[in-house]
Amino acid sequence: MLNRHIALVSDTPAVDVAELAAVAAALQKQVLRDFGPIWGVEADVAAFASLEHIPLDYWPIIVKDDLARPEAAGYHEDDLGEPYALVRRTDDWSVTASHEMLEILADPWGRHMVAGSSPQHPDTRVKFLVEVCDPCSDASYEVNGIAVSDFYTPRFFDPVEARSVRYSYTGAITAPRQVLKGGYLTWYDPSVRKWWHRAWFDGPNHTDAEVPIPAIVKGNIRATIDRHFGPMRARTKKDGGAHPHRHHRDGPGAAFVNRASDLRRTIDSGG
Repeated sequence: MLNRHIALVSDTPAVDVAELAAVAAALQKQVLRDFGPIWGVEADVAAFASLEHIPLDYWPIIVKDDLARPEAAGYHEDDLGEPYALVRRTDDWSVTASHEMLEILADPWGRHMVAGSSPQHPDTRVKFLVEVCDPCSDASYEVNGIAVSDFYTPRFFDPVEARSVRYSYTGAITAPRQVLKGGYLTWYDPSVRKWWHRAWFDGPNHTDAEVPIPAIVKGNIRATIDRHFGPMRARTKKDGGAHPHRHHRDGPGAAFVNRASDLRRTIDSGG
């Protein structure tokens, strides 16, 4: 099994290395104990003092005070197509960091689809975009006393509801394809060649909307959809043992510094 590497780094003085290390430890335990066995993923999570110290094979999750655009929080790709995530510092930023980490681990390039019954027409087969934390975005639990994101299990796409089935880790989701308040779900209906988005941000229940994107999306589907729904999500949803980092004896090398410079340029341009 391919092991993946996640780097948690603060780009704000409001989150110091001690806080960063504590959150990284909680995220590491969540992956090893909770998420990995269910989704068949292995990863290590480490805290780093700066972007310049992140090794080249780590996918960074970067905590910042302010973002170029409010909706820029979340998943992105750098110029080489490698995933990274931006997290706006809030009182519950650890939940957002957990959310982004789990979605990167489940689907690093934003294209994983799973077939299932349409939420609108149960007799129709559609393809769901795998976003393991989105339907339960406002649900969380604690690891080491630190809040982390709930996530759905592969049983989330079951055709029918069954007793004693865990649809999300905490049990907050109680039926297949259920969207909780604060959450959303995206799917493609090949029978009409259209993308659909179910969200529950305001009002007494969820609403469905067609996503105005091409039927065939080249590249990252998640990023394409987020460009349409990111501003709405940003207004309504919450923003939100580790391996100790050992500094390179001679300081970060040119490759590390250049990669950090490229990331800063991408982030400053709005992701």
